[in-house]
Amino acid sequence: MTWRPRLIALDVDGTIVDGDNVMSTAVRDVVHAARDAGIETVIATGRGVPGVMDVVANLGFTQGYAVASNGAVTMRYDPDVELLDVVTFDASEAVRRVLEHMPDALVAVEEVGVGFRLNKPFPDNEISGQFVVEDVESLISEPVARVVIRSADHTPDEFTAIVKDLGLIGTNYYIGYSAWLDLAPEGVSKASGLEFLCAKLGIAQSEVLAVGDGNNDLEMLRWAGRGVAMGQAPDSLKAAADDVTGSIDVDGLVAELSKYV
Repeated sequence: MTWRPRLIALDVDGTIVDGDNVMSTAVRDVVHAARDAGIETVIATGRGVPGVMDVVANLGFTQGYAVASNGAVTMRYDPDVELLDVVTFDASEAVRRVLEHMPDALVAVEEVGVGFRLNKPFPDNEISGQFVVEDVESLISEPVARVVIRSADHTPDEFTAIVKDLGLIGTNYYIGYSAWLDLAPEGVSKASGLEFLCAKLGIAQSEVLAVGDGNNDLEMLRWAGRGVAMGQAPDSLKAAADDVTGSIDVDGLVAELSKYV
C-alpha cells in the first residue's frame, strides 16, 4: 500500500478499548508507533471530555487533539484541555417527544469538560465525569452539546423502533448497542468535527484514516480518505467502509495501523 495517512482518527469503545475499558498492550504500542512515525493521532469518540482524557491517560499521551461528544466538541490537550469548538442545540422538543413514549427513561445532558446533569443515576461506568441530578425541564431549559437517553425497560430493537418512528427533526441521533440514544445538533458528527480539525491543521480529507465500529462512526468512515470498520461492526457500517479489519477481540486495530508504521 503506497497511500499513507497524515492523520489517524480513532474511535474508542470497540476500537481502542473493549467493553471493560481494557486496552491491550499491542493496541497501545501500535498507536504510539503511529504517532512516533509522525502521523497526527486523534481520538474521535462519543465520549465527553472526561472520557477522552481517560483514554488519553490509558495511552500515556500528554498532548494532542480529539473530537468528543460525537463531533459536538473539538479539543486540544497539552495536558490541560483547550476547547477549540463547541456546537450546541435546543434539545427540548426531541427529549419531550422521546419521554412521551418512554416516561421512565434516564436522561443526561453533557456539561462540556465537566460531566453530566441527570434526571436519575445511570448504571455504573456508562458515563464519566461529575454528575448532578436535576428534573428534566431544568436539563433541557438551555442549549446543550449532547443529550443521552437510556431505557432499561426496552430491548435495543424495541428502542430503535420507537426512536425511528418519532421522526426527530433538527437533531442527529445515534443508537448504541444497548438501548442508548445520543442526540446531537443536526449536521454534527465525528466527520464534521474532523473536518473542522483538519482545516485547522492543514490536512486534506483524502489524507485521513478513520477506524471505528459503531453507528456513530458511519459519517466519519464515509468522509475519511480511508475508512475502516472493525470486525464486530454492524453490516451497515462495514458496507460503508473502504475495508474491514479484525474485531476488538483480536486487536483488529493493530492489523490496520501496522501498515503505516
